[in-house]
Amino acid sequence: MAKLSKELNHFFFEEKRPDYVTLEDILQIAGDSVFGFLFVVLALPSALPLPAPGYAAPFGVLIFILAIQFIIGRKKPWLPKKMANHRMKLETVQKFIKAGTPWLQRIEAITRPRLPYVCTTIPGRLIIGVAIALMSISMCIPIPLTNTLPAIGIFFVGFGLLEDDGFISLIGLVICLMGATLTSSIFIFGYKAVEAGIAAIKALIFGAS
Repeated sequence: MAKLSKELNHFFFEEKRPDYVTLEDILQIAGDSVFGFLFVVLALPSALPLPAPGYAAPFGVLIFILAIQFIIGRKKPWLPKKMANHRMKLETVQKFIKAGTPWLQRIEAITRPRLPYVCTTIPGRLIIGVAIALMSISMCIPIPLTNTLPAIGIFFVGFGLLEDDGFISLIGLVICLMGATLTSSIFIFGYKAVEAGIAAIKALIFGAS
């Protein structure tokens, strides 16, 4: 498979496409590392510093389904037909590809096959699959800041799988850990804020009586 940035630009900009495309169409350029390809493509919209309304949750669900299959060792992924054939505007997809190409090219410039055991051994696949599954759940949470960092982690891990680069996948796992810490902190802060608010209301009510 050629570099992903070139494949995506050729597919979406150089070849003639209908006004709408599906994930099934995009899979034509997946090559052998289909799981890595899908993790990268599905995480890209949420990983970019662009608004991606309506994509984080459904793509997060798809990534979760793929992560479970990756953990159990499937060679070819299964995708729900409804999701695989869901139509997306070509113009919208092109916008994300155009914005993501410079980032793809930067990572491609430093990737090479190394530390293969990170991506190929059973323990490595288990850790990667669990990390991606947890980050995909975070992507589905409709709270600010819980989408971008987890998506970036999935993007890096997927890129490592795609390029047989265990080092890049390890970087992605570190980012996933940061994303998990951020999401947990937001929930803890939210819980404490609600708890403090309830205590203040109780004090106001019972204090007044």
